[in-house]
Amino acid sequence: MTWSAGQRYLGEFLGTFGLLFSVTAGAVFTVGFAAIDPVARVVLISLAIGFGLVGMIYVFGDLSGGHFNPAVTVGLWVAGRFKARDVIPYIVAQLAGAIVAVATVAGVAYGASGVWSGATGSTVALASQGYSGNGSPYAFAVGSVFLIEVAITFLLVLVILFTTRSQNFSKNLAPLGIGLTLLMINLVAIPVDGASANPARSFAPAILSAYFSGDQWAIQQDWIFWVAPLIGAAIAGAVDWILRTPSGTD
Repeated sequence: MTWSAGQRYLGEFLGTFGLLFSVTAGAVFTVGFAAIDPVARVVLISLAIGFGLVGMIYVFGDLSGGHFNPAVTVGLWVAGRFKARDVIPYIVAQLAGAIVAVATVAGVAYGASGVWSGATGSTVALASQGYSGNGSPYAFAVGSVFLIEVAITFLLVLVILFTTRSQNFSKNLAPLGIGLTLLMINLVAIPVDGASANPARSFAPAILSAYFSGDQWAIQQDWIFWVAPLIGAAIAGAVDWILRTPSGTD
């Protein structure tokens, strides 16, 4: 079946909405758990985003490709598996879906004063990521955050590229493998910087937290969650291109 460009962009908007709603709701609605059982909270957030991604890919994968992440779009483009003309529209749709999702979570959180104050507090900022004591639970320095974002995005995009190859015998299970990879990298990276591997994942809470709370740290630090993931994705795309079969098929 051939989908129109508008349908594919809408699929990216909705899929990114579902992904960001899953992880932001998991982080914001459990903000009070941080002082009680931080390990359980990390596991819950990781499960929410991992299984949220699985569901969204199964729903929208055939329609739009199931990117839901500007880094994935760039990685596929670098690998020669995505058209350049669709890169910007996809990213715009992803950012729009992410912003609407975080705004929806904020609207729910506003209904409980304790949750709202915690969710918009200076160290949480609607589940924003960061470094040096803001979004970084253990105050990791900017270099550490940059390195882990390159690494986790590389791993995520590499799994996406290889599991979705047409000759992969297990490609029907690709959404599960991709979702479990995202779950894993969140378990690893949340203590470092809140875990992003997705520019839309970081941009939406950063810009909305600046609007709702007036705290600017998240949007000021957001650059790293564009540059590092896009580098990691580009490396993964290059690896996929290098390891392409001799016939050039996917």
